[in-house]
Order: sequence, then C-alpha cells, then structure tokens
Amino acid sequence: MTTRDTAGRDPSSQDGNAAGGATAITIGEALYGLVTLAVRHGPREISLTAASTLSTLDRTGACRLTDLAMIEGVTQPSMSVLVTGLEQAGLAERRPDPSDKRVVLVTLTAAGADYIRARRQAGAATFADLIDKLPADEAAALAAAVPALNRLRELDSDRRAAAADRPPAAAPDRPAPRAGPDERGGQRGGNRPARAVREPR
Repeated sequence: MTTRDTAGRDPSSQDGNAAGGATAITIGEALYGLVTLAVRHGPREISLTAASTLSTLDRTGACRLTDLAMIEGVTQPSMSVLVTGLEQAGLAERRPDPSDKRVVLVTLTAAGADYIRARRQAGAATFADLIDKLPADEAAALAAAVPALNRLRELDSDRRAAAADRPPAAAPDRPAPRAGPDERGGQRGGNRPARAVREPR
C-alpha cells in the first residue's frame, strides 16, 4: 500500500521528481559550461546575436524581420539595425516576399551561408580535438548522447517558433502572422552603422 502525506502526495514520487530535477540541473550546468567554452574559442567578427540570427536564417530560410526579432528575443528596431549591419557585411539581404511585394523578407547571402557553415565547422573542430583526448568509454558515452542533444536543439527551435507565433517546420499549414511596419516597404533603421553587428570589447 502506498503511503501518502497529509496533502495526499506520494513521497516516493516527490523524491523521484527531485532526483530528476537535480539530474537535469547537473546536465544543464555541464552543457552551459560547454557553451561558455564554445563562445571563448569562437570567432569574434560579429556579435553572438548576429551569429544566432545567421544560424536562424540558415535553419529556417527567408524570414520576416518581426519573426527574427521574436525568435532572437530582441526588439524589432534592434533587429532592423542588426540586419542592416549584416547587409553591409554582405552576409544577409532584404528582399520582397514573392507572394506579397509589400512584405520584406531577410535571407542569407551566399557569403552568409558560407560564413555560418565555416563558423559551425570551426566550433565542431574545437570540441572534436577535446573529445579525442577522452578515454574510449567516455567518448562512447558522448556518442550515445548525440540523439538526445540533437533533440534538445529541436525543442529549442520549437520553442522559438512558438515565441514568434510561427509554426515549426512540420506544421506548415498554419497562417503566418501579419506583417509589422518594418516589413512593408520601409526599412526603419536601415541607415544605422554596422557596428551593431560587432562583438563588444
């Protein structure tokens, strides 16, 4: 018979939840440390937000500026300034939406795609060098965790898509949100300097 506390809860279930939460925190701290390592060894030509924006465009394809702002967690004017800097660096461009000429989309240029690919490969090489130094059993444990790590990335993509009120890639039939003022013809903040793209010193 299961013993319950005065609130009707199963203590063993609470202990299990607490243990699971502690495990998640431990894993999260380890992953956060790896993110810090990746940032420390990564290139600094552009800011982390700019690099994340390029990665988003590489993953999603052409995107409305308002959606980019929501996905990256910045204001629309800030994203407009950032995109202008990426344009001036030749990494991204604004172009009309083929289905609605009044709407402006942001997309990667060929140089932008090459840049984000090279940045990703350089980061992977940094970790590969460290993994080569691990004992075989620990390297095997990391290999076994790859599907779960990829799933974490998918969950984050889904959460960002929901934040931007956009459907994930698997659900393309949902209607797109209405265009904001920066997406129709004008490019507010389009003459701002490219310094917004650079990493602060």
